[in-house]
Amino acid sequence: MREQYRSEAFTEDGLAADPMRQFAHWFRQVAAGGMLHEPNAMVVSTATPEGRPSSRTVLLKMYDESGFVFFTNYDSRKGRELAANPHVSLLFPWHPLARQVIVTGTASRVPREETVAYFRTRPHGSQLGAWASEQSTVIGSREELIRRYEDLEARYPEGEKVPAPPHWGGFRVVPDTIEFWQGHENRLHDRLRYVRESGKWRVERLCP
Repeated sequence: MREQYRSEAFTEDGLAADPMRQFAHWFRQVAAGGMLHEPNAMVVSTATPEGRPSSRTVLLKMYDESGFVFFTNYDSRKGRELAANPHVSLLFPWHPLARQVIVTGTASRVPREETVAYFRTRPHGSQLGAWASEQSTVIGSREELIRRYEDLEARYPEGEKVPAPPHWGGFRVVPDTIEFWQGHENRLHDRLRYVRESGKWRVERLCP
């Protein structure tokens, strides 16, 4: 299977000086277009200290000049791998626009108050789910998971405040590089990458 990408040229002249502003510009376009169900979905890739990689789709929950933030169970596979090896890659696959963004950087836990503040904005069911699921561990059956959830539902009915689990929270990825990829026909794609050096960003073009 093969597809010809046809889009406008993506050149250095049209780039924002700061990669987070460029990301915000592209993110607004993909979100406003209505072509993606969850435009904030990203593939998060981590690795063990021995270099064994793993990937999964996670939802981006916030971003600003300090980095990209997502939330997870700290005892999950990605949580354990990030604790041992904080190097991480994020991939935003925006195929309908023939675009993707690749971020490489270092992840660290957000302050606890940020986690608690975000947890309070989650739907009640999602709050209970964070307690019910021992993410990435083996479980005997779906029925066991449902029983855990129902026990929590009885303990914290709708309208009852659910505390944020101590094993659950946010990671902030501080980028070292951010690559913006725009597809073009004949595989002559545009790849513009911001690289952080001494606290400043420079832009380089990569061959497709």
